[in-house]
Amino acid sequence: MVFRYYTNVLSQASRALASGILVVGMLLIGFGVLIAALPEVFAYLVAALFIVVGVGCGLTALKIFWAQHRMDKAEGPGPMRHNVRVRQTEFFDDTL
Repeated sequence: MVFRYYTNVLSQASRALASGILVVGMLLIGFGVLIAALPEVFAYLVAALFIVVGVGCGLTALKIFWAQHRMDKAEGPGPMRHNVRVRQTEFFDDTL
């Protein structure tokens, strides 16, 4: 008598995971061979990618600085506000 501690669904999921890992591994081997065969071309591609990502990071930082400058300018004389009251409501008020 054979006891199975897993179902067919688990077997299918593990096979799908193994095939996905195999495909990723084969792609990595292929990229490794291409980089070994043509190192200059891939060096330029990686350098271009770094430049594009660096420009994107710089533009994002400038947008954040500009937004912070606008927020500081809109605040007025200081961080303290006058004539402001904070209301606190009780969530479990028995008087309702």
